[in-house]
Amino acid sequence: MKKTLKYTLMLLVLVMIAAGCGNNKKIESTPEATAPAATATEPVKIKVASLIPPMTDILDIVKPLLKEDGVDMEVVILSDNVQPNEALANKEVDANFFQHVPYMEQFNASKGSKLVEVQPVYDAIYGGYSKRYKSIADLPEGATLVMANDPSNTGRSLQMFAKAGLIKLKEGVGIQATQADITENAKKFKFQEVDLLMLARMLDDADLVAMTPAYASPLGLTPKKDALITEGSDSEFTITLVAREDNKDSDAIQKLAKRISGPEVKKFLEDNYADIALPAF
Repeated sequence: MKKTLKYTLMLLVLVMIAAGCGNNKKIESTPEATAPAATATEPVKIKVASLIPPMTDILDIVKPLLKEDGVDMEVVILSDNVQPNEALANKEVDANFFQHVPYMEQFNASKGSKLVEVQPVYDAIYGGYSKRYKSIADLPEGATLVMANDPSNTGRSLQMFAKAGLIKLKEGVGIQATQADITENAKKFKFQEVDLLMLARMLDDADLVAMTPAYASPLGLTPKKDALITEGSDSEFTITLVAREDNKDSDAIQKLAKRISGPEVKKFLEDNYADIALPAF
């Protein structure tokens, strides 16, 4: 009887030891079994504000290329030429693509913002267009000349008028010129300043309208074929990708800058906009 009890106790101890070893193995394997699977890296999301073609066309070309770089770009199309800079300054978007540097600098000066040039993209050939006249010499005395009302484009237009011999300006005023700087206006031209987005509509009412190809092109007009006068080749008004001082060096913005000045965009401009836009990279 004693021997039977002894053997029974020994057997129970062995069973308990075996069970303990099994539990140890199970605990050791638990961390591996429950470890989360590795997740794919999420793309970085950015927003870029713009207005009209060809700027929006270029962003559409760049968007899938950026996807390959791990950047998901949303194009935000706004309705006037003030909103893109306000949205950028207020951090509602990460960059914008619609303007030249003088316009950006004028916005910074008036708003105290810190927008910066990131990448020049193309030179838009600025011109003066008319539905009424075929030659600049045909403009009559007292003709109405229309230009954009923001300071940078007003100065740009007056410079173009001066180079064409329509007016004379104070020496040295450059692109800061205003109507007050006109020193000679032999044919007594009248000047009208309107919102940038109103320029194309003014062609029916004015004698000459100064505008970029972005606004002339939808009307079927190109600077080489239809403009009575054009800007010189030394333009300071390259259409440029713009960001903020605090994010211009970020990985996503730099990838955007690289793609927007890549061979795909250059080919697109050469194939579709050779008459109105020259690659600036």
